[in-house]
Amino acid sequence: MNPLKKLASQTAVYGLSSVIGRFLNYLLVPLYTRYFLPSEYGVVTEMYAYVAFLVIVLTYGFETAFFRFSKKENDVKVVYSTALISLLISSTLFVLLVFLSSDSISNLMGYGIETKYIEWFAIIVALDAISSISFASLREQNKALRFASIRLLNIFVNIGFNLYFIVYKEFGIEYIFISNLISSAVTILLLLPEMLKSVWVFDKKLWNKMRVYALPLLIAGLAGITNETIDRILLKHLLPNPEISAAELGLYGAFYKLSILMTLFIQTFRFAAEPFFFAQANNTNSKTVYADVMKYFTIIMAVIFLGVTIFYDVVKGFLGSEYHDERGFLVVSILLLANLFLGIYYNLSIWYKLTEKTKYGAYLSLFGAIITLILNFVLIPKIGFVGSAWATLICYFSMTIASYYIGKKHFPIPYQVERIGLYLFNMLGIYFIIYFVPENILFNSLLLLGFIIFVYLLEKPKTIQKS
Repeated sequence: MNPLKKLASQTAVYGLSSVIGRFLNYLLVPLYTRYFLPSEYGVVTEMYAYVAFLVIVLTYGFETAFFRFSKKENDVKVVYSTALISLLISSTLFVLLVFLSSDSISNLMGYGIETKYIEWFAIIVALDAISSISFASLREQNKALRFASIRLLNIFVNIGFNLYFIVYKEFGIEYIFISNLISSAVTILLLLPEMLKSVWVFDKKLWNKMRVYALPLLIAGLAGITNETIDRILLKHLLPNPEISAAELGLYGAFYKLSILMTLFIQTFRFAAEPFFFAQANNTNSKTVYADVMKYFTIIMAVIFLGVTIFYDVVKGFLGSEYHDERGFLVVSILLLANLFLGIYYNLSIWYKLTEKTKYGAYLSLFGAIITLILNFVLIPKIGFVGSAWATLICYFSMTIASYYIGKKHFPIPYQVERIGLYLFNMLGIYFIIYFVPENILFNSLLLLGFIIFVYLLEKPKTIQKS
């Protein structure tokens, strides 16, 4: 099969669990924003921000290490077994540590965070970390359908219990967390066949090699998640008016969800792309394939950006009326553009993974984290969560530019920079027309259609030439 077609087909299958599944989860946002005030939803936003950090810590880069060493080592089963045993031990120790210190952690986190929330999330994060390596194994074996089925069932269980507890029983926000705990437990049960079939061999020498390879990825992951979620942790503490900080955090968390279409596509793409990129590494035309993937990826992201901004009034209807803040359109637009550059950065990151120079991933993410922290500390006290959105955009744009120029020296890929730049320039031109011209859905829709036709006309000659 043509490499691009193979990637597209796998992306479509993974999309069944990622796009459809995450979209179903996304439908919980209108539920939460109608049943809970922004101050209550702020607690949910904050808890899941911390979870994002903990997942990175507890998986410590072993997913990517598994993909790399499953291609290098003779026995893939030993690679899987070694990684699984490592994650089982570390996750168990983590849960014990959290339970012993949950009261102190609750006091440290401040208002709204109860001890029981912390204990529940310790179990959730541990279960998700353990399941991650089995999901990675399914991806490595190209068992996309089983991967998608388990992911979807996890989401249906989570949604089902949310509806039962919140709509039918009218319970509080803690039942959002309980629903998540139940769904994570169900996922582990469904993955037991993969775990039980493990050879249960711990190769210490292999583990040390995986650890060395993964350590920079762990640092990069922590720095990366700082870029993605630290704003939702800092907002509570940096806003000048503590009385409205929880409500502002809830609003920002809800606005972040409105960029879901772009983040859904990025996540789906990443599930399929990482094993695909490694599999293409030994092909003579691999760099051309990587360049083509980048171009078409950017085109899709640009269409999503324009689609969400043009139909923002429809999109914001997913949120309850308490969340229809006038700052929403600007914040969502900035976050969409930030995610666009994040997606481009994910494509660029293949150079340091293939060359095993993963330390550069850590450097780049740390570079971004420094920008994120500085700008959040400077901007939040002045312009609130709008400053957090700008910090996110500047961070991802800076990381993208830095990764591109460093990658040119170590693993040059013939990206079609001028063509990609042309598409982004036209995308932004249309956005500014939308922003400054009085709202006209029909006219704006024609602009989107014009952009799609423009892209098609530029890409069509190449398609004809190939055929």
